[in-house]
Formats: sequence, structure tokens, C-alpha cells
Amino acid sequence: MTRAFGEIAERLRRSTVLVQAGGRDRGGGSGVIWSADGLIVTNAHVARTPRPAVELWDGRRLTAEVVERDPRRDLASLRVAAADLPAATAGDSAAIRPGEIVIAVGNPLGFTGALTTGVVHSLGPVPGMGAQNWVRAGVRLAPGNSGGPLADAHGRVIGINTAIVAGLGLAVPSNSVAAFLGRGARPVLGVSVQPAGIGLLLVGVARGGAADLASLWVGDILTAAGGSPLRTPDDLAEVLATAGPVLDFQFLRGDRSRPRHAAVRLAGRAAEAA
Repeated sequence: MTRAFGEIAERLRRSTVLVQAGGRDRGGGSGVIWSADGLIVTNAHVARTPRPAVELWDGRRLTAEVVERDPRRDLASLRVAAADLPAATAGDSAAIRPGEIVIAVGNPLGFTGALTTGVVHSLGPVPGMGAQNWVRAGVRLAPGNSGGPLADAHGRVIGINTAIVAGLGLAVPSNSVAAFLGRGARPVLGVSVQPAGIGLLLVGVARGGAADLASLWVGDILTAAGGSPLRTPDDLAEVLATAGPVLDFQFLRGDRSRPRHAAVRLAGRAAEAA
């Protein structure tokens, strides 16, 4: 039994990567190799830049590309140019029950491939965190575990570790991860933005993109979309995640003396993150 557990733990370690969005000396989080062709799943708050660095279990360092981010669900998918990677096996999070043994692997506080065990506490919404389901487990997590796998006793990944609330680890259920990976193309505005206090400053507008076709310009400040205020790039990502084919933007231009409006017909996903 001990040997079998050790083999399961080693497979999970090999399927777990270190994700660094700000360079080798600026900390990071974890990720899970979801498929052998280079697809990696992590948290959106871990994949903060378009091209984070990824370190594999064998020490190889690769540059990843962010394929998709969902800040509301705190999930992101990455792609690295590699093949035959040791992919994890996904489990059915709906089948887990309180009291089951679970295993968490990650890179907390600089300890690569650290492992901890515990038991499932509950599966469902968490008060104050909306209607989304979470796997709550009594596992010891620390900064750097975010984005790593929470697996059952057979090594099947049933969640992506995300946070600690009231002393319990929270993980996005694996079934939610599958839904995130399987959904179709999401709308994209075709802009690069940075916070500007009163809104989001457009620092780049892709030629032929949705924003360009709606006559939004570099230097404009987006203050609201669909009636929701915009203060951070994640605010914009959240609005786009639920937007219809046309979205009304409020923005400021020039002397910023009066708000303007633009009805933007959103395009399908391109290379831009927003």
C-alpha cells in the first residue's frame, strides 16, 4: 500500500509544473499538465502575464502562452511547445464524498513538488463567494500551491487548488475545469489596456478588431461596459465572459469633459487576451 501511494504521488509530482509570471525571483504558483501535447491548467491569478515561464519536473524551463483566462472562475489554460508530457488523469469531481482522502501537490514557499494529504470536507458553494461550487478539503496549502492539483487516493485530479478560506483549502472542481476547457470561443475586444484610476486606458488597438471597427482609439479611457464599471483588466474580462454579440461601452476622450458611448460588435477569440 505504501509503495502504491508513493507511485501515485510521484506521478502527480511529474504532472505538476511551476508557473512563474514575473521572473525566477518573483515567486509563482503551480499548474497541472492536462494533456501530453502541452496543455496546462492553472489559476487565472497565477497566469498574470501573456507569456509566463513554466518549469517541468525534470528541470526544463519553457515559455508558455496563455490560451484562455476566466478570472471569475480563477482558471487559465496555457500551452507550451512540448510533446509526450506526463499528463495527469482527470477525475469526476461530482463523485467525491466528504471524508475521502485527497492529495495536494504544488510548489509552496519555494519547495518544488511538495505534497500534502487530507480529507474532503464538502463540495458546493462557499458563503460569500457566489453560487459556484468548490471542493473544500482539510489540506495544508501555502503560497505557491495555487494552480496545483487536488487528487483523489487513486491520483485522479478532482480539483485545482486555489485558496484557503476558514482554514480549509478551496479547489475548483475538475468538472468545472472540463467545462472551462470545452467551451467555445469567447468574445474579444482586440485591445491592450492598463488601469488609469477612472477606468482602463487603451494603450493598443488591434487593426480590424472589434474596438477598431467601433472607432475606439488609443488614448481613450473605458469607464464602463454593459453598465458595469471598469477599473481593472479582470473587470473587462468578466464583462466579456458573459457579453452578447453587441456590448455598449462608456468611454472618455480628449478633454474627458463628457462621457461617450460606443456599441461594439464583438469578434470571436483572436490572439489578444481581451
